[in-house]
Amino acid sequence: MIKKVVVPAAGLGTRLFPATKEQPKEMLPIFFSPANDESIASVKPLLQLVFEQLYDGGFREFCFIVGRGKRAIEDHFTPDGSCVVALKNKGKNGQASDLESFYQKLKTSTLIWMNQPEPKGFGDAVLTALPFVQSEPFLVHAGDTFVFSRNGTHLEILMKIHERLKADAVFIVQEVEDPRRYGVIEAEESEKGIFKVKIAVEKPEKPPTNLAIMPIYLFNPIIFEALKKTSPGKAGEIQLTDAIQKLVEWDLTVCAIKLDPKALRFDIGSPETYWEALSTSYHHFCRRKTNDDRRNNC
Repeated sequence: MIKKVVVPAAGLGTRLFPATKEQPKEMLPIFFSPANDESIASVKPLLQLVFEQLYDGGFREFCFIVGRGKRAIEDHFTPDGSCVVALKNKGKNGQASDLESFYQKLKTSTLIWMNQPEPKGFGDAVLTALPFVQSEPFLVHAGDTFVFSRNGTHLEILMKIHERLKADAVFIVQEVEDPRRYGVIEAEESEKGIFKVKIAVEKPEKPPTNLAIMPIYLFNPIIFEALKKTSPGKAGEIQLTDAIQKLVEWDLTVCAIKLDPKALRFDIGSPETYWEALSTSYHHFCRRKTNDDRRNNC
């Protein structure tokens, strides 16, 4: 069982300025239904949704990679019992219960906060977590992307394929309209929905395919050696995709899993994708009521 998760959340979020100048983009809210009552919708920071999903998937050791101006994340992930009491006093028992559930998950987890002093790229953020990971396989989950699949099946499949194929790296891919905005793979489909990666390239001008890398990965520790040998690439940053390509060149087992078309992916990296995340989550999770007392719950 893989125990450790690295959650990079140090990006500056400049595409969402000025909204994210002081507010970390990972703390921007989307709609979601609490597990204990799918008839109502709450508004949660996306990073909280990521954490809760990973916790429900069995993970208990978390390393958050943060940077300058990310203090709001640590504050939110620090239990505040007085807030729960205040909600109960106002009769907002549903919100109080949901917050208590989140705090209970925090209290039964190990959270490590590591600082990425300069925004040197997603790959550099992952490399920062080496003292936390040490010699164990681990999951990497970006803090600004959330995938909703029933009971977290995408995470379960990822772990099963990692174990069955003894993969050094396995990650999720999705067909997209404009792959130039993503890391992209060229691969051979070894079985339905599972690919053996031949090439991984970051934001290519002429993408070889439309299979884009989604920032949810499982790695063996060899990825750290690849990152150490990876020179800055796009935008002068160390790209995780370039390190994955090194694993391919070293003739190691690198696999990709195609995301189930029924799954929902919420990406808050740009104004356009954030609007899509808000709109999609609202229509998927908000349950409109037919009687006056429960109308406008969302």
